[in-house]
Amino acid sequence: MQVYEAPLRDMRFVIHELHQDDGFGNLEALEEFSPDLVDAVLEEAAKVAQEVLLPLNRSGDIEGCVLENGVVRTPKGFKEAYEMFRDGGWCALASDPEWGGQGLPEAVNKMTEEMICSANLSFSLYPGLTHGGTTAIEAYASEDLKQFYLPKMVSGEWSGTMCLTEPHCGTDLGMLRTKAVPQEDGSYKLTGAKIFISAGEHDLTPNIVHLVLARLPDAAEGVKGISLFLVPKYLPKDDGTPGPSNGVSVAAIEHKMGLKASATCQLNFDDSTGWIVGKPGKGMEAMFKMMNTERVSVGVQGLGVGEAAYQSAVYYAKDRLQGRSLSGVKNPNGPADPIIVHPDVRRMLMTMRAYNEGCRALGGWVSRALDAEKHATDPAVKQNAEDFIALMTPVVKALFTDLGHESANLAVQVYGGHGYIAESGVEQYARDARIAMIYEGTNGIQALDLVGRKMPAHMGRYLRSFFHPVSAFVEANKADAQFGPMIAALEKAFGALQLSTGTIAQKGMKDPEEAGAAATDYLRLMGLVAMAYCFAKSAMIARDRLGEGSEDAGFYKAKLATAQFYFDRILPQATAAFLAIKAGKASMMALEDAAF
Repeated sequence: MQVYEAPLRDMRFVIHELHQDDGFGNLEALEEFSPDLVDAVLEEAAKVAQEVLLPLNRSGDIEGCVLENGVVRTPKGFKEAYEMFRDGGWCALASDPEWGGQGLPEAVNKMTEEMICSANLSFSLYPGLTHGGTTAIEAYASEDLKQFYLPKMVSGEWSGTMCLTEPHCGTDLGMLRTKAVPQEDGSYKLTGAKIFISAGEHDLTPNIVHLVLARLPDAAEGVKGISLFLVPKYLPKDDGTPGPSNGVSVAAIEHKMGLKASATCQLNFDDSTGWIVGKPGKGMEAMFKMMNTERVSVGVQGLGVGEAAYQSAVYYAKDRLQGRSLSGVKNPNGPADPIIVHPDVRRMLMTMRAYNEGCRALGGWVSRALDAEKHATDPAVKQNAEDFIALMTPVVKALFTDLGHESANLAVQVYGGHGYIAESGVEQYARDARIAMIYEGTNGIQALDLVGRKMPAHMGRYLRSFFHPVSAFVEANKADAQFGPMIAALEKAFGALQLSTGTIAQKGMKDPEEAGAAATDYLRLMGLVAMAYCFAKSAMIARDRLGEGSEDAGFYKAKLATAQFYFDRILPQATAAFLAIKAGKASMMALEDAAF
């Protein structure tokens, strides 16, 4: 059974308590958003997620999207839900007020995104892609394009997509063939085919704004010859309403493993009119503005599914009667005890819980940096925030989606045979979560980005944005009477991360394959250390609140228990990652291609 109640108490803990000393300081531009206002926004978002979107999750999966006469129909209830979502201002939550946005902190926006993803991941893609598109347009488009398109996209009146992948090329975008021919009026005519376009066609908005990568006639080979273009589905009239068709057609919708209520389309552009965004040949720079925004959001998708899967598993584990507790009968009036009494079921539930709380805490830290990047007035703070975001974006995207999918699979395991059949609803989480490890750059690509670009950038400057606060925290708290062992475990894992950094840097300079072989384990190791740091801070805050006699003692005791489980049962994975990195590429690359 799919059940979900937004984890508002933990969200408030992350926003109001956990990251107050993160080095980004108080941001004057966000001072109007008081804790009471933030809490009110989160509570309203929870109502939308639980009451409007969750009931459509399974029905949308069963019904799916349908292509009829070139038009995609979303499942029953989606159009009405989107209208309510748009009219409620949820599309514009964190966007710039200049374009009609509400300007709320990203720390609040990301928590709202998590709730939407938990309740209905397919639905989340429609407004999510639009928000990503507005970031690229705002940063790189001409003033005319911004003035015309941003208000409609920010409000959710029109939606947006990103069109990169083609049938013959995915990650290697240097191979793309879509052409853009300049016109006398300054526009371009685009021709080509794109695949895997999320929200590429649907019936939720009257117009869809595609951001399309293409080549000019005189473009250089490879990625240096790629430009970015804004191509609407319908050419707007002078009054801003959709006009004639712009030669954008749907060849098919993909028949997918999951996310069946999200229209993933194959699109054809046939002499479609578009306008360049940014400079010729600099399309990847502009597109990465959107992609990096989306990568953090995709990480939140993993967390959202993980939380929903966890809650559904807890519900079932408390209800399902099977066997007796190893320590004695717990349900004497029933034929058996609920399965939540069994240690292995507890192992799975606690693993999911720790993954979710760890990812939420780390995501909150990154969100604080996103706010500082945008609003900090101190250049040093802004630079540190930018460095931290650059370093942590691949970690958030890859780690959160890995763990979200693992949590979804654990939920199926908790349900047993009932988890494998569709009626339970949890097998949908496993199917839906799987794509997040693939799109916006596979998790292997994220790991390569981390070791190949982020780790060596500016002589390791990005690393310092993370290493310095962890090191300072360890030094300040290693003698703590209660949490000394926990801090020692963090210090050991952090030491393994530092040694791994040096090993990869040294070996990678001589042999790039060594860095490639270590990349995935290194990303996991960094993520484990980052979550351990957040859990150690959380535990110390919980201890202090309990000492103050907090009325919310149950929450803080649970936080302590989850933190201890993380250090006992999950952080030891850091040792395995370190040993794998030390082993190098030899056995990985030993077989000749023909031997596989």
